[in-house]
Amino acid sequence: MPRPESKQLLVVYHSATGGTEQMAQALLFGASAAETENGTVHVALKSATNTRPQDVLLADAYVFATPENLGAIAGLMKDFFDRCYYPALGKIAARPYASMICAGSDGQNAARQIERIATGWRLRAIAEPLIIHTHAQTPEAIAQQKVIGEADLMQCKKLGQLMVSGLDLGIF
Repeated sequence: MPRPESKQLLVVYHSATGGTEQMAQALLFGASAAETENGTVHVALKSATNTRPQDVLLADAYVFATPENLGAIAGLMKDFFDRCYYPALGKIAARPYASMICAGSDGQNAARQIERIATGWRLRAIAEPLIIHTHAQTPEAIAQQKVIGEADLMQCKKLGQLMVSGLDLGIF
């Protein structure tokens, strides 16, 4: 029996204090565990600054991961969307996506921003935004390196497994 065509999950992230990067790495770990069983999904983990429109066009699904900065997505994540939005507009409709937010407060506005952009691209959300709360509220706590707890990282791993399994099985 011929092997199914390979698919690609693109994980685009920005991290200034390490929290979002830990989340993205955990998602990659979970995705890789699922990928090992099936072998039909390639996962590309790319920083927002290094992601180009061609990367977006080649991917079959997406995870967007960002810290919450001033109640919004990080500026470099916004820069990624600004650079890639119009080149991909009308070319990636109906592809699945999920989002992860590393939030000092509630993270809801950052999640809404990603949802609005994804709606413009006509992407399909396959999960509620995964918002991990660090409770960093002082200037010192906001600026310091983050350590994401194991229970929160497990949620990221499960999201990675879900994305890869869904792509591999053709569910989305």
